[in-house]
Amino acid sequence: MPSQSNAADHIKDLGAYVSASPSSFHAVREAARRLDAAGFTGLDELQPWDAAAGSFYMIRDGALMAWVVPEGAGPTTGFNILGAHTDSPSFKLKPKPTIGSHGWLQAGVEVYGGPLLNSWLDRELQLAGRLVMMDGTQHLTATGPMLRFPQLAIHLDRGVNDGLALDKQRHMNPVWGLGTAADADLLGVLAKHVSGGAAVDAAQIGGYDVVIADTQSPAVFGASGEFFASGRLDNLSATHSGLAALIAHSARPVAEPAPVAAPVPVAAPVPVAERAGTPIAVLAAFDHEEIGSASRSGACGPILEDVLVRISDGLGASEGQRRQAFAASFCVSADAGHAVHPNYSERHDPANHPVLNGGPLLKINANQRYATDATGAALWARLCAEAEIPYQEFVSNNVMPCGSTIGPLTATRLGIRTVDVGVPLLSMHSARELCGVDDPYRLASVTELFFRTGV
Repeated sequence: MPSQSNAADHIKDLGAYVSASPSSFHAVREAARRLDAAGFTGLDELQPWDAAAGSFYMIRDGALMAWVVPEGAGPTTGFNILGAHTDSPSFKLKPKPTIGSHGWLQAGVEVYGGPLLNSWLDRELQLAGRLVMMDGTQHLTATGPMLRFPQLAIHLDRGVNDGLALDKQRHMNPVWGLGTAADADLLGVLAKHVSGGAAVDAAQIGGYDVVIADTQSPAVFGASGEFFASGRLDNLSATHSGLAALIAHSARPVAEPAPVAAPVPVAAPVPVAERAGTPIAVLAAFDHEEIGSASRSGACGPILEDVLVRISDGLGASEGQRRQAFAASFCVSADAGHAVHPNYSERHDPANHPVLNGGPLLKINANQRYATDATGAALWARLCAEAEIPYQEFVSNNVMPCGSTIGPLTATRLGIRTVDVGVPLLSMHSARELCGVDDPYRLASVTELFFRTGV
């Protein structure tokens, strides 16, 4: 099981992880801190990598890859991969960000991904991300509460409750102070809030990747404490579950993998291929999923393949043996999904109504918006049965097309068998999303079993 012994401990730790991760860059730094504490070794892409068994990680921009190579791993040992992502829908700081009018200082921002715009109104927000200096050094920055998208009073928009219309350019420029833009410097504010208290000259900032994040603390609530509300659950809930599972897996004594029971045959027995030995467990936490994944740190890019190739090179694999290892591999793509909304149940499939605390989702789509097929569905069912964890199936209403995620991208790029799963949410892409307290822990528990299981 993950290092947190129960769902309550896990959800508390998830809250701490989200609070420490206002941007994808903060999310990977916090993950690296936890991996360091668990005895993992950070590797530099510019240096040779040790082929020895052990626990390792690497960071590329806002993405992190971490893995455990077991004793006895060889050139055809397969990879069991948990894929997730570190970014969330938000707003990204534009060039020349210090703007304003009528005595208000404002920040020029661009919409990042598909945020639920109205959910960001009238909240205390912060700026967070990385600053890259002219000499190439990088600093993380997080301002704490300093911005707000103020909503127009109802007295000035009497029809607002009949339909709120927000123009992304005119209405979504947050205020952060009083004065004139000519006399203010938002980059100077960011420079004053770099991590570790380093002295940073704003004039030496050569570039920045800075987003807006909510500052409200995560909270457990409900009549029985069954709900968990927080920003960025899509998809830090899965990133955190994968991280907890990998750390727990790395601490396990060396042993043979736990076999998964074969499925019950329907007509004739279906052979279940199980490779010998413990697989190489991999956490792949990509960036940029919310904007299509097409980047060097996204799932469309080469980062996962780069890592898998270097691991297999270290194990002495030929190209043919590497392809054998890929064929023996499996990816569980974990990204948040939709629970049924009690006020909009007609938007969901009539026969499939996932609920909070009903277990992680198995996500299915006939048009391969999710990568799940019968093989992946059977694997997920067997893992959940072995872990004694319930799961739920999600499929879209035919007139409400679903989004997609990293699963199809990974399957297409690498040819690795892939299944799409995730934690069920309400209010997805809101500044403050909602899940059940049990489901993230259950996802971590199944993932930890997956990391040590031959499939």
